[in-house]
Amino acid sequence: MAEQQKSEFSESATAAHKAHCLVVPVPGQGHISPVLQFSKRLIPKRIRVTIAPTRFIANTATLTVAAGSDIHLRPISDGYDEGGIASAEDGQTYFDTFQRVGSQTLADLVRQQRNSGHPVHCIVYDPHLPWCLDVAKAFGLIGVAFFTQSCAVDAIFYHVHHGLLNPPVQTPETLTIPGLPPLKPRDLPSFVHDASYPAFLAALVGQFSNIHNADWVLCNSVYELETEAADLLAKLWPNFKTIGPTIPSFYADNRLVGEKDYGVSFFKPENGACNDWLRTKPKGSVVYVSFGSMADLGTEQMEELCFGLKNSNHYFLWVVRESEEAKLPQRFKSETAEKGLIVSWCSQLEVLASGVVGCFVTHCGWNSTMEALSLGVAMVAMPRWTDQTTNAKFITDVWGVGVRAEGENGVVKREEIERCVRQVMEGEKGEEIRKNGEKWRKLMQEAVSEGGSSDRNINVFAQSLILSSQNNA
Repeated sequence: MAEQQKSEFSESATAAHKAHCLVVPVPGQGHISPVLQFSKRLIPKRIRVTIAPTRFIANTATLTVAAGSDIHLRPISDGYDEGGIASAEDGQTYFDTFQRVGSQTLADLVRQQRNSGHPVHCIVYDPHLPWCLDVAKAFGLIGVAFFTQSCAVDAIFYHVHHGLLNPPVQTPETLTIPGLPPLKPRDLPSFVHDASYPAFLAALVGQFSNIHNADWVLCNSVYELETEAADLLAKLWPNFKTIGPTIPSFYADNRLVGEKDYGVSFFKPENGACNDWLRTKPKGSVVYVSFGSMADLGTEQMEELCFGLKNSNHYFLWVVRESEEAKLPQRFKSETAEKGLIVSWCSQLEVLASGVVGCFVTHCGWNSTMEALSLGVAMVAMPRWTDQTTNAKFITDVWGVGVRAEGENGVVKREEIERCVRQVMEGEKGEEIRKNGEKWRKLMQEAVSEGGSSDRNINVFAQSLILSSQNNA
């Protein structure tokens, strides 16, 4: 981390706090962003927060918070301090090592905080790391599971954990799962549908191995968005609460002054070029394309996407990470320069909030889905794997805020991409989608505004934590 970033996490000697949360995220941008935003909402409620990323993430990612904010950075080890998960032999080895080394370094951190005069009262952890709860209980601390996926996806993996769904689920029948709409096997998370990547499936199912011992279960979703699924989970875990959307306050309720970005980035954004280009485009005229921080599109899919965008004849802004750029067809950039801009990374929220984006071609990652819903942007769903297939089902058939681009043998053809883009940008279907999008935008904003469902839930959690810390003082 740069010196500037270190100073922004420096100790605050001002306001007295009555509770201290230690937050342990999974080392990925899509997992760190939500818990960091949630942490920012705890600070005004007189709660001190310490974020414990892995040492590799702390040394390689950009992590910032507003100057003077009482959020502190204290890294722990996953056993791969120099190379992170990419340097592990395989996924299972990584998770096993993280549990062994992480448990020890997290326990050391709890002791260090106690000795420094800032005793920890609770550990907020990503359920992908269930051993964090074991550490919390060993020290007599409150354990708080924080799901970064949707209520629906959590419900599906809960059913897998309890043997009510057995991967691979490939029956032609429609599935009935309590709290969820009727689902086809393709609507399930990919690891459940085809049982690919067994180590990751084990980690996802392992989220529920000890969650019954958690004192609180929080989810980055909105009650009004997933009422039935949230009610189901609340029956399983009495202290289950939805606390989303965990996006920067500027784009939601605007109650946290100066909070306009997540404060974490694994890539350097080209915001200047994006903003300059967007300012020249009419309202609702741009197709924004991004497949997140992890998706790896094949060369064939990249080519089909190129020609689908080109043939749609709409302006497009496409995020192509540096590792993916070589897959673009030769001369594609020059041939589409009048209509398109390709960047390696950008501030997605700024783009979606610009007013000029009429359509978001998305992999349907949960954070991207929540951002689009929060800003009322219509979507073309192109899910790739994990929870994205389930999110796509809800985007299209439950919330009515997008259309799904159908693929053949794992590849969505250019004609289908063009059809979907035109349908959203030009057709009557697009008008209906935008109308639905505006409805959900208002509901998402209301949830985190004063008195909204998520705001109330965060208050209940914070007040309970402060009361508990007072009783144990």
